[in-house]
Amino acid sequence: MQWYAGIGSRQTPPDVAARMTRAASRLEALGFGLRSGAAQGADAAFEAGVSNPQAKQIFLPWKGFNGHGSGLHTISKEAMEMSMRIHPAFDSLSPPARKLMARNVYQILGANLSDPVLFVLCWTPDGCESGQERQRTSGGTGQAIALASNCGIPVFNLQRPKALDRLRELLGQQGLLPMGAIEKSESEDPSPRPS
Repeated sequence: MQWYAGIGSRQTPPDVAARMTRAASRLEALGFGLRSGAAQGADAAFEAGVSNPQAKQIFLPWKGFNGHGSGLHTISKEAMEMSMRIHPAFDSLSPPARKLMARNVYQILGANLSDPVLFVLCWTPDGCESGQERQRTSGGTGQAIALASNCGIPVFNLQRPKALDRLRELLGQQGLLPMGAIEKSESEDPSPRPS
């Protein structure tokens, strides 16, 4: 199975969350699996679109995070060290915040930290798509985005115009997606976009 990370801000706007749920459903139908983190907002929206439990890996910073039953809640020393190298102020974080940041490493690299996702689909208020663009407003999602960009993994932020069009183009070029299979072209979609 090809995996992608479906992540983002807890403050993801409702119209974007609905798009995430639709995209997750369509990606599942195409054989893609979701990796996410059980946070409110974007994570919950992506997970709502996945019907097969085998098509999702939900990584938690600790057992029972947000009432989620996923068994993927162990944070290794290696994940913690990787997170420390990426986060600009890791030492200033509280122990729970450190675990949240380390949990993001698994969303990108998988349970064994050696199975990277094919792409990241997300929403942050600042439209961040790389470690260089990361700002305070990128939130915890910025940690996963920075790791992905460091690993050469494409990031598609739904805050940016035509993010799904760009994702569709990438997957089409790789022969993984027939045109229009994720969602209709954003240029044909009259729904408003967050500014």
